Amino acid sequence: MAGNAATDAYLGTTARWKGQGAIFCCAFLWSTSGLFIKLIDWHPVVIAGARSLIAALFLLTIRLVFPPRAGSEKNRIGPLCIGAVVYAFTMISFVTANKLTSSANAIVLQYSAPVWAALLGWLLVKEKPHWEHWGALVLVMGGMALFFRDGLSTGHLLGDCIAILSGIFFGAHSVVLRMMKNANPRDSMLLAHVLNAAISVPFIIIYTPQLTVQTVSPIIYMGLIQIGFASVLFAYGIKRVSAVQAMLTAMIEPVLNPVWVLVVTGEKPSVSALLGGGIIIIAVAASSVIGKRRELKLPAGRR
Repeated sequence: MAGNAATDAYLGTTARWKGQGAIFCCAFLWSTSGLFIKLIDWHPVVIAGARSLIAALFLLTIRLVFPPRAGSEKNRIGPLCIGAVVYAFTMISFVTANKLTSSANAIVLQYSAPVWAALLGWLLVKEKPHWEHWGALVLVMGGMALFFRDGLSTGHLLGDCIAILSGIFFGAHSVVLRMMKNANPRDSMLLAHVLNAAISVPFIIIYTPQLTVQTVSPIIYMGLIQIGFASVLFAYGIKRVSAVQAMLTAMIEPVLNPVWVLVVTGEKPSVSALLGGGIIIIAVAASSVIGKRRELKLPAGRR
């Protein structure tokens, strides 16, 4: 019996390490998006649509090769479509923000999403925010004020606003996924990429992109690897680690994202952006840890 318990503990620890590694690799891949968006001289909606087209083909292939078990996951059409629309606008607004403001501003402001998720969860599914959510909101607002101060002086104000909108959409998407009980979130993501590709069609006609190796190669990379393969890694990892562990590990994305852009393009975040970004990341991480500790203290039936 003792041997079996030790084996189970070892296997559990190994699974958590594998899950943590998968989330780390996923966040690492996610962090490269800002750089490649900056390097592609296309309209942002065209970039988002072309990237999503490739990602949709990749995820569809994965679904056909590894279909969900019959009856294990059920999707309701309404929440499925709503989730897809919200996630599609998350991606479009994020790419647009990257074109209009610094990569650091875009990614950090989007990472305010957990706070918006707490507020939207209160409004939509009656999940009342706790004190740490309100505290995080105050700190996030303070961090955003520093971004707006910087935006007014550098002409990034519109991009910063769109980045915040992307964070709100991202937070709303997590709430919609929570409403889809016993559902397959991959189907919502797949539909979102299809919708993104469809939305980009008129923009492709109006803002016809130039197809060169320098533009097509990054699009293929982002579709297949940065979004497609990263989604597979995230799906693998999230089943083996807690949500708060996944979120904290994913915090390497807003840290590395501006680093790649700085190294390749020389784009430097301002002091105000660095300070505001640090406040937002700390606020989101702290509220997530506190919330998870409270959840672990609750009886199993109330979690």
